[in-house]
Amino acid sequence: MSLADRLANATPNDRIAQTKIAETRNRVQERLVETLGPRLYDATLSDSQLEGLVQQHLRELLDEEESALSAQEKLVIVRQIGDAVLGLGPLEPFARDPDVTEIMVNSWDSVYVERAGKIYWTGAKFHDDAQLRQIIDKIVARVGRRVDETSPYVDARLPDGSRVNAIVPPLAIDGACLTIRKFSADPYGAEDLVSFGTLTKQTVELLDACVRGRLNILVSGGTGAGKTTTLNVLSSFLPDDERILTIEDSAELRLQQPHVVRLEYRPPNIEGRGEITIRDLVRNALRMRPDRIVVGEVRGGEALDMMQAMNTGHDGSITTVHSNSPRDALSRVETMMLMAGMDLGIRAIREQIASALNLLVHQTRMKDGVRRITHVTEIVGMEGDIISLQDLALFDYSAGMDEDGKFRGQLKATGLRPRFVDHLAEQGISIPAEVFAPDGGLRK
Repeated sequence: MSLADRLANATPNDRIAQTKIAETRNRVQERLVETLGPRLYDATLSDSQLEGLVQQHLRELLDEEESALSAQEKLVIVRQIGDAVLGLGPLEPFARDPDVTEIMVNSWDSVYVERAGKIYWTGAKFHDDAQLRQIIDKIVARVGRRVDETSPYVDARLPDGSRVNAIVPPLAIDGACLTIRKFSADPYGAEDLVSFGTLTKQTVELLDACVRGRLNILVSGGTGAGKTTTLNVLSSFLPDDERILTIEDSAELRLQQPHVVRLEYRPPNIEGRGEITIRDLVRNALRMRPDRIVVGEVRGGEALDMMQAMNTGHDGSITTVHSNSPRDALSRVETMMLMAGMDLGIRAIREQIASALNLLVHQTRMKDGVRRITHVTEIVGMEGDIISLQDLALFDYSAGMDEDGKFRGQLKATGLRPRFVDHLAEQGISIPAEVFAPDGGLRK
C-alpha cells in the first residue's frame, strides 16, 4: 500500500507516520532555508539550477536526520519541501495537472479545482494559514506587488502567465483566499477551440477574415467564459508585419508575432501614489505608432479612449468586456464611457460606439461546463437613438442535451449577409457565401 493510501485510511499507525513526516519536513525545511538563505532568491540562477541546488541540499539534510525514514517517505518529504520552496506547496500537483483549469483556495484547509468546467473538492490543505500567506507573498513578489492589511487584495500572475487573485483579512473573513486561473503551457489555437466545441471551422474562417480586414472587434462574456482565450486566438490572426501593442491589467496574452510591445497596469504604492491606469496606457499607446491595439479588458474610462482610437485611424483593434449578452455589452461600454467624466450626451456616445465597433463576439460558459461562442453579431449603425445590431450566427439551443448532459447544438448561421463583406472585398479578402447560409452556415 502506498503512503498516500495509508494516510487516506487514517489508522493510528498512519497518523503516527504522518506526524513523523510532518515534523521531519518542518525541521529539514527550516535548516534548508538557513543553509541556502539569499541563494533561494538569487536572480542569476536559472530555475533548473535553483531546483538542482535545493534537491542536493535536501538529500544531504535528510541523510543527516536521525529518525528512521523509508526511501519512499524521504521522496515524499523531498517533493513536499521542493514544492513549498520552489513552487506552490500543496497546490503544485494541480498547477502541473493539464486538466485543471482553475485552482480555488477558500482557506488553508479548503481547496477546490475546476476540471472540464466543473468544480471538485480536492482534500488538499496547507499546514496552516501562515503557509498559505507565504505562498501568496511569493507569487505577488515576483511581479513587484504586495498584499497585506493595508492593501488586502491583489491581482498578479505566475511565470507561465496564469492569472492570480489573492485577498486576505480583514476583507476575507475566514482567512486568506487564493484563486489561480491557469493558462495552458501551449496556448490554445483556433483548431483547439473547434475541437472543444467553442466555435466552428466556418466561424474561424469568418473571424480570420475580419481580423485581417482590420475590423474592430469586441469580445464579450461573463467571468470565466473564455474571453481571454478567444482574444488570444483572434490575436493569432494578426499579420506578422504590423506593430501590435497589448495593454492589460495583468499580462496574460501570448502573441506569437515578432513586433509586439506589451504594456501592463501599475497599481499605486503603499502611499497611494504612482498608479498607472489602463486609460493612461491607452492614451500613451496612441503615441507609440501602433498598427493594432489589443486591450485585455476595458472596465472604466479607458473605453472612451479606445472608441476614439478606433474612430481615428487605429482600426483593426480588439478588446473584451464583461457582459451577459451583446446588447448588454454595448450598454456597459456606454456606461464606461460616461465614467471618463466627459460631458457627452447618450446619442453622441452611441454614435461613437456604432462608428467604432464592427463585430461583437459573445461567449458563454454553459451549465455543461463547455465554453461556447453563442453570438456573432454585426454592429450595423444607428436607427434613431438605438444602435442597430444583426446576428450573423447564434447558438442552436433547440437541439437539446444528450444523455450525458452536454448540449447537442452548435453555432448556426442566421442567413444574413453582413454589410462589411463589401468592405473586406475591397481589400481583396473574400468570404465564401456558404459561411452565411443557414443550412451549412457556421457549422462544422
